[in-house]
Amino acid sequence: MVSGESREEERRRRIRRLLGLGFCVQGFRCFPWTAINFFLKDGLNASPSTLQLLQNSANLPMVGKPLYGVVSDAVYIGGQHRIPYIAIGAFLQAVSWLAIAILSSSNISIFTITLYLLLSNLGASIVEVANDAIVAEIGRQPTSSSKKKQASSSGELQSFVWMASSMGGVLGNLLGGVTIDRFSSQAMFLTFGILLAIQFLITITFSESSLHLPKSPSNVGIRKQLSELTFALKKPEIAYSISWFAASYAIIPALTGTMFFYQTQYLKIDSSVLGISKVFGQAAMLLWSIIYNQYLKSVPPRKLISAVQVTMAVFMLSDILFMKGIYRNMGMPDSVYVVIFSGLLEVLYFFKILPFSVLIAQLCPRGCEGSLMAFLMSAIALAFIVSGYLGVALASYVGVTADDFSGMPKGLLIQAACTLVPLFWSSCIPEEKPRTEKKD
Repeated sequence: MVSGESREEERRRRIRRLLGLGFCVQGFRCFPWTAINFFLKDGLNASPSTLQLLQNSANLPMVGKPLYGVVSDAVYIGGQHRIPYIAIGAFLQAVSWLAIAILSSSNISIFTITLYLLLSNLGASIVEVANDAIVAEIGRQPTSSSKKKQASSSGELQSFVWMASSMGGVLGNLLGGVTIDRFSSQAMFLTFGILLAIQFLITITFSESSLHLPKSPSNVGIRKQLSELTFALKKPEIAYSISWFAASYAIIPALTGTMFFYQTQYLKIDSSVLGISKVFGQAAMLLWSIIYNQYLKSVPPRKLISAVQVTMAVFMLSDILFMKGIYRNMGMPDSVYVVIFSGLLEVLYFFKILPFSVLIAQLCPRGCEGSLMAFLMSAIALAFIVSGYLGVALASYVGVTADDFSGMPKGLLIQAACTLVPLFWSSCIPEEKPRTEKKD
């Protein structure tokens, strides 16, 4: 006869297998996106502004995450309300990338690719909503463990999925940087499409009943779920925190597309170096998740998030010295700076998400975990889109083009100043993590 502890351990292993696969594949999405960036730049001769506009516009489906979260919370498919949505999302992504892979070169245009990328990101957002909801539900679910043990494991699952996503990102960026010069872009799209098809087939073998996820009452519909989400968002500690967090991204004009052109067009940095840079960044994210889980969970969220915000501004100022050749004159090759500092700056934007998602999971009322976490990710996605559009406007304001980067230092200085502005209203984030409320 199997003991209760053995059944609980088996359940945890199944949850980790499901979430580990899902988050790892989502982290691996950088693999085909590396090919997209180079294909648009070299194959379709897109300008820096066009590249950045496409990158951000393709993320528009992410803004609909609250709707996907409400539907997954309220609408059950075959008695399940998480795994079917993961399968649907993986299927949509597989279809989009396989379609891009089999298109002939004469039929490929920026408009066509944009449509398929929108479909892919729609599927990715559905998968992320379902996965985030499972993480939130498990994080709030009581176990047979002692209270002391339960408290010490707070944020453990969030750290695990963060690590899975980081490992997928490390592998995707490493392979992307190495293969971009050796294989065609279509071959990379085909590889990722096949991987998503495999994820779909594996996902449908899981049974939600074996995971013992909490079920909402059968009479809870979409209207009721929307009502509960509205109730949660009316809580000042939730509303103010999410508003500040989204604004802390939106107010920063992103110059990612412009910097990509500067590194590849002006400095002639090899694609493998950019791949290694992204690998270094993903490895830093993996290390961050380990450090947070081991040492930083007890640090007040406001203090931790504010520290990351300041560090971002410092790295932006460092980019100004890089563009003026200061590090080059000190003996540091451009490729070394790109690998270490550019790789770190790219992922620093995401360092805040881990402690903040743990905080929101603890603030979230029971029954609307999927809806609230989806709303949070939607707000972040919208903030990134606004940030990208502001970056295009800033690049135009400082006079940056595909051949003229003389205005970039001024743009980076403005970017760093904007990064520090949200610190003046960081009091919107609770100073201490709340205690998990008891179930009525």
